[in-house]
Amino acid sequence: MGSSKLLEAVLLPLALLALHAPMTTAANSNHFREYIGAIFNGVQFSDVPINPNVQFDYIFAFVIDYTTATQPPSPTNGQFNIFWQNTVLTPSAVAAIKQSNPNARVAVSLGGATVNSSPVIFSVTSVDSWVENAVSSLTGIIQEYNLDGIDIDYEQFQADPATFSECIGRLVTTLKNNGVIKFASIAPFDDSDVQSHYQALWRSHGSVIDYINFQFYAYDSSTTADQYVNHFNDQIANYPGGNILASFSTEPTANFVPDTALSACQTLQSQGKLYGIFVWVADYSKSQGFKYETQAQALLANANGQ
Repeated sequence: MGSSKLLEAVLLPLALLALHAPMTTAANSNHFREYIGAIFNGVQFSDVPINPNVQFDYIFAFVIDYTTATQPPSPTNGQFNIFWQNTVLTPSAVAAIKQSNPNARVAVSLGGATVNSSPVIFSVTSVDSWVENAVSSLTGIIQEYNLDGIDIDYEQFQADPATFSECIGRLVTTLKNNGVIKFASIAPFDDSDVQSHYQALWRSHGSVIDYINFQFYAYDSSTTADQYVNHFNDQIANYPGGNILASFSTEPTANFVPDTALSACQTLQSQGKLYGIFVWVADYSKSQGFKYETQAQALLANANGQ
């Protein structure tokens, strides 16, 4: 083969590869999310201000595959029950908030840290039985409430990372394939056991995970805005290609104040990295007048102005 033919043979595949490679664009988005319903203080969807220029997701906290028929509560191998304040946050309330706000969606989070002050631990009898039970029970809840997606927030594990990955991956894939949900997110934080489980899930089933609700508010109270940005960059490396959302908590005992996170968010937006922001939790924000939610949404509404 002549040198020109050799060069052509090398360059043509490279050109084709470049043609089909994804374009690199700024990640700024107007996506805002807020957990709701965990504290049982009567907070309603309509209490939370919604900026019409953001994509707004409410996330019910929580459904858990545990039962309180035993003391302490015990796991049910994928049979999910409602543990948000569903006497206030009802199917009709979901319908009303969506009708009055076309930019609003509603999802539900699985797991959480505790149930009746006892730890929620991800445990399964078998992968097949857990997935079958989870698909069935969640489909019923999601369809009753006309929900749009799910969020995965298990924080303690009996199952190993491979089992967790297979269970959650198959659950999300099946619900999407069945047309039950439109999107899914995961909610890890910087703990070695937590990260090992969620990164295993990301490696094997990242293609069906739409958002990463990373709990940046779990870092130490001394965290500065610059350190927050560094932590954010670390998670970009840990979840390559993921839509990682910045976050803060309005819980009175939160590690650091929301102003630190919002300052970091401004920096991230200036760098084209602010895919979105989520808040834990509307229940606490109610007494604060949702001032931080208003600021965060105003920042996100400016996503395309950078």
